Amino acid sequence: MSKTILTKQKPQMFGHPKGLFYLFFAELWERFSFYGMRALLTLYMVQEIFKAIVERDAATAVVYASYGSLVYASTVIGGQISDKILGMRSSIFLGGILMALGHFVLAIENNIAFFLALALIVVGNGFFKPNISTFVGALYEDGDVRKDSGFTIFYMGINIGGFVAPLLCGWLAATYGWHYGFGLAGLGMLTGLIFFWSGIKKNVFGDRGLPPSKEVYEKKVIGIPQKTLIPILAFLCAPLIAYLLSSWQQNYVSFIFKFIGFGVLAYIVYIIVNLKTNEARKKLFMAVLITFFMTLFWGFHELSGSVITLFASRNVDLGGIMNASQTNALNSMFIIILAIPISLLWAYLAKKNLNPRTPYKFGLGLVLAGLSFYILSTSGASADANGMVPFLYLFIMYFIISIGELFMSPVGLSKITDLSPKNIVAFMMGVWFLSSAYAFQIVGFISEQLAVESTDANVGGLDTLTIYTEGFLLIAKYALGAGLAVIAFSPLMKKLMGKIH
Repeated sequence: MSKTILTKQKPQMFGHPKGLFYLFFAELWERFSFYGMRALLTLYMVQEIFKAIVERDAATAVVYASYGSLVYASTVIGGQISDKILGMRSSIFLGGILMALGHFVLAIENNIAFFLALALIVVGNGFFKPNISTFVGALYEDGDVRKDSGFTIFYMGINIGGFVAPLLCGWLAATYGWHYGFGLAGLGMLTGLIFFWSGIKKNVFGDRGLPPSKEVYEKKVIGIPQKTLIPILAFLCAPLIAYLLSSWQQNYVSFIFKFIGFGVLAYIVYIIVNLKTNEARKKLFMAVLITFFMTLFWGFHELSGSVITLFASRNVDLGGIMNASQTNALNSMFIIILAIPISLLWAYLAKKNLNPRTPYKFGLGLVLAGLSFYILSTSGASADANGMVPFLYLFIMYFIISIGELFMSPVGLSKITDLSPKNIVAFMMGVWFLSSAYAFQIVGFISEQLAVESTDANVGGLDTLTIYTEGFLLIAKYALGAGLAVIAFSPLMKKLMGKIH
């Protein structure tokens, strides 16, 4: 009864905590900045940064993969710092400022500035991304049945930003120049910070998101309070990361990730061993397993920003509907259209006691990813004399993979908060985003295999069609195989999850 009264006393909007909608708009604009920049990144590198070299595709693949991996790996560190020292609010502000600065530096026409800008976004995302997602979960009491739908609403905000940004930034870049597109992404990030700040001023978050210990927050290290020292160190990390990104021929980042993976797994094993109950161990193990499946899915899905964008540029007859960078909006468009119907489908099936458990949803998501790439692999049969395929194939591919994403990502995001011990939930959210970091290593590997070497900056058509379609068929086989394997082992995984659906 006391819990019910407590819930009613909190500010509500449309049946959810009011704070959810401030986080919704903050995340919408942050994702606007992130996806607006990402839509331009691969084409910008191929056509500008590496235009003078024959291996432009391979160089772009390495930098794109390294950047993507570091962006998501930084969330593990950001989650830990938030848990121990800063709290979610301060971490979100620090991350947002760094990311906005990075997007504005991208608007400077200089190769050194380019790598420094990517580095600032990497560090900023590490503080921003895991904490705003964790903040959503913190708005709900334990066992609150609204949490899944709350995350689905939040996920909608991500995809509204992801839909609008490539269209606007892609149009600006094509009409006025690359750096206008990057500059608009920076303005989007600042807008997101303003929304978050207004939520704090209106006290819609209550006492949530504050530093875990004021004493630790104010504690001096080398004579500087930690609340000040951490932002200083964050800025100082940027030049080092810029160097790693610019050294694409050595690919230091791929080497580093082997050590990061070992360290994170060792720490999780340590946590599992020291948990007090067998049930908690099973749940945390399942959280790790879910994260592994997500890595496979994102490894195929994130090709949209690299190989699939190049395929759209070189081999898809876009018919003036949109340019290649703007095709990045298709995934988010379908998420927006399908999110509520699929959410209602789960609710309907739950009433009938037929709602699939999480492992089955993950298996189906991987099967759909495989089917989407199979559709794309068949497009070569409909190519014209110039090696250009109908836009419809790309459209259908994004439709199918978007359904797969809705089967997995919002469900998994919610389950990580349910399956993880409360004292490490931000860290585990960071590990969840680490799945995307390792997915980008998969992206880099695949993109290098499908790289086109040519002295022609406008290579495409029949010169590239077979390379892409054969590559898509191989991806389809791996994704379908993984999905069927997950479905086969789902009964065992249900037992590990206990009562969590």
